[in-house]
Amino acid sequence: MVPLRLLLVGYGRMGRLVGQLAPEYGCEVAGIVDPASPDHGGTVGDPAWTDVDVAVDFSSADAVPANVPGLVGRGIGVVIGTTGWQPHEAALREVVGGARAGVVAAPNFSTGVVLFEALVARAAALFAEQPEFGAFLHEAHHAMKKDAPSGTALLLRKAAEAAGYARPIDVSSTRAGHIPGTHTFGFDGPSESITLTHTARDRAAFARGALTAARWLKGRRGWFTMQDVLGVAR
Repeated sequence: MVPLRLLLVGYGRMGRLVGQLAPEYGCEVAGIVDPASPDHGGTVGDPAWTDVDVAVDFSSADAVPANVPGLVGRGIGVVIGTTGWQPHEAALREVVGGARAGVVAAPNFSTGVVLFEALVARAAALFAEQPEFGAFLHEAHHAMKKDAPSGTALLLRKAAEAAGYARPIDVSSTRAGHIPGTHTFGFDGPSESITLTHTARDRAAFARGALTAARWLKGRRGWFTMQDVLGVAR
């Protein structure tokens, strides 16, 4: 099998982990784009990347709006693992719509989180018909995570609302220590509570999901999510 050639855009903790796990998924790292890293090999427009299949972007929210057009314009698919860039999504979708390559964008690439979202949506649809139950969502991440609430928390709230839960959903965040990521969605009634919780034990779940998405994306055009990658019905 010919290895999938990856460009790692952003070489922090997640970028390095993707690189370490790449061989398990039949991928090889063709290069690294990260001016802050000693392994930096050039910008996204560098001619050295002509044989790259897919870029995995774990850079920064500010960099994504420039990275994506530069990559898909060269026929390189992009897996976007960074969060906080969503205000630019409409413009990026328009760019990708006319490009020769596709994008998989997700606030969380964990397979478990994708399935967790489906569970939350189903629960929200059931509790929508029980007006005495209120809903809440709490997420906890490491102290270095900048955005709060997390992109995953916003996704879960949106999924619950789309499923028909029209009452307010209280959302809270914790930033402390080295927590990889925990999300709890709960429904509280007069005498009882039900909670659904997803806990990431380490960041490998996110890196593995990104690599799964990269393999799936090769040769595809358009804008996709992890639901598309895993075949989970919305």
